[in-house]
Amino acid sequence: MKRAEQVTFGGSGLDRAGLLRGDADKLAQAYGDPSAKCALLWRGKLLVQGEALDRLALLPMGHRIFEQGPGGVIEAPVFLGKTDEDAPLFAMDISDWAAEGLDLSGVGDFVDRTEQQHPDLPEGYVFAEMRRIMTRLSPRDAELAATAKAVIGWHETHRFCARCGARSEMSQGGWQRSCPACGGQHFPRTDPVVIMLITHGNSVLMGRSPGWPEGMYSLLAGFVEPGETLEAAVRREVMEEAGVPVGDVHYLASQPWPFPASLMFGCAGEALSRDIQIDPVEIEDAMWVTRTEMMQAFAGDHPKLLPARKGAIAHFLLQHWLADTLD
Repeated sequence: MKRAEQVTFGGSGLDRAGLLRGDADKLAQAYGDPSAKCALLWRGKLLVQGEALDRLALLPMGHRIFEQGPGGVIEAPVFLGKTDEDAPLFAMDISDWAAEGLDLSGVGDFVDRTEQQHPDLPEGYVFAEMRRIMTRLSPRDAELAATAKAVIGWHETHRFCARCGARSEMSQGGWQRSCPACGGQHFPRTDPVVIMLITHGNSVLMGRSPGWPEGMYSLLAGFVEPGETLEAAVRREVMEEAGVPVGDVHYLASQPWPFPASLMFGCAGEALSRDIQIDPVEIEDAMWVTRTEMMQAFAGDHPKLLPARKGAIAHFLLQHWLADTLD
């Protein structure tokens, strides 16, 4: 697919400077570089700035907010790479900040519209949920945000060695956890997920999960199992969720999806039948939607159907299906 990397969180050409991760001296120099900048997370939310919350806030490493060091799920900054001007980039977490007196009602919800401002930061710098603002960010900011959220989220859930159970330690600039007890080495986890644009004639197969906002439907998706190809995963997931057999399958595009740590493989598949038999344990509903109906949904004119969330690969694939630009 020619436009594959135009998807949200698509490659922006970030220099990840991976060779520096194993060099403790150079990492220390990068940390102390006056030009070094840092992205900040709090309880999974990103620090952004601007009236439209459309810029990732990158603070200087000497900012007073860092005087106490990381205050959350990681022991040290995560090295993200370098800017186009060769300045080091890091990410830190301050989830221990209590945010006393601020609105925390939506934190952790599927839709979190609350914003929190740290007292050490100027007006216009707030923590916002990434799903809400992801389409406003530039490709570079989006890639940095997705990387920071995914790696820090991995550290939060992998603090102990999977081999012996001992407490592990951050290493390689945050891209590894090493066990001092047994010598085990563990690396950030990314779960492969297939998401399927399944068509039959002029219609596309859509489904919804329990708990989604009323009217919200999206493409079917599911985790790839060990020993399984992407094509086989597409056929299995569609059959399990909707009871629809699928023939030809081909790959379209991918998207990092740090909610919490997936890589979405967008695939197209041809249904061999229109008969739907949903598994209510897997999904709440599934239906065939024509191009005309999907155009109405995208325009906000459909009486019942809401389109997939903007910024998600499902929305991206459906948009190109409607425009006939999936080549």
